[in-house]
Amino acid sequence: MMMAEEELFDLVVPPGVPRKMIYDVVEKYDVEVVRKPQRLSFANMDGDVRDLLAFRGRREVVEEVQDFLFAQLKEFIGE
Repeated sequence: MMMAEEELFDLVVPPGVPRKMIYDVVEKYDVEVVRKPQRLSFANMDGDVRDLLAFRGRREVVEEVQDFLFAQLKEFIGE
């Protein structure tokens, strides 16, 4: 009997996130780091497509990663 594949979700990593935070997420959570092409729409890059990093995993795990990463970023920038 073939099992249905579980749906996976991506959380794009904002450009400029320190590598240490990315490593911390991978060590702490069951996610994979993938490249995700994204069309940019700001400054002089309007319409450019760039490969950004994303965390890929089950929805509930990706939501936990989002909370963790945002808390880490707030601490990093001193808010």
